[in-house]
Amino acid sequence: MTQPGAAPPDDRTALQDGLRLTAVALMDAGIPFALVGGYAAWARGAPEPSHDADFAVTEQDVDRAKAAIAAAGLDVRDPAENWLFKAFHHGQLVDVLFRMVGEPVTAELLARSDVLEVLAVRMPVLSATDVVSAKLRVLGEHACDFGRLLAIVRALREQIDWDRVRADVGGHPYGRAFLFLADELGITDVRPTPGTDVRPGRADATGPEE
Repeated sequence: MTQPGAAPPDDRTALQDGLRLTAVALMDAGIPFALVGGYAAWARGAPEPSHDADFAVTEQDVDRAKAAIAAAGLDVRDPAENWLFKAFHHGQLVDVLFRMVGEPVTAELLARSDVLEVLAVRMPVLSATDVVSAKLRVLGEHACDFGRLLAIVRALREQIDWDRVRADVGGHPYGRAFLFLADELGITDVRPTPGTDVRPGRADATGPEE
C-alpha cells in the first residue's frame, strides 16, 4: 500500500490500494458488504480487471459506508445514478452499489459470499454464480462484450451453479445468447450432441425443421 508522502502510485497500484482501503474501512465499521464485479471474479481465478473495483452494501448502510470510506481517505462522490456511490483513490474508481441489475442488494445476497484473501486482505467475495448471473443480466445492445465474459466463465465454470444462472437470465435475451455460445463451446454443464442444433424449437440439424 502507498506510504504517506510517497510519489503517486501507478493506476493499477492506486486501484488495488483503493480496493483494500475500502474493504478495511467497511469491515472496521462493521458494515456487511461483498466485493462484486470484475475483482470478485479475479479473486476466484478470472483475469484481473483494470477499470474499477466494485463493492455491494445494502441501501440502509449507504450513509455509514460513505462516512467510513471517506474517513479512510477516499474522495466520496454522489453520481447522477441512484443505485451506487463512487469513491476515488489517486483518480482510480471504486463503485459501491446498493442496487445490482435494478434490484436492491439484500442481506441474503451478501450472505452467499465467501471470505477470501484478496490482495492480502480477507474480505467477503460474491459467489461465482451471483457474479456471472449479474454480468449476464446487464448485457444489452450497448454493452455486449462476450469476449471478456468468456474468459471469466472459463475460469469460474466449476464454481458456477448453471441451473440457477439459466433461471436468472431466462428473461434476458442477450444473457440467453451468451449461454447458448458457452454451451456450444463446452464451457457450461451442457454437452451438445455433434450435428444437433440445441436451440429450443429446432429439429436435428440433419433433418427437417419444425
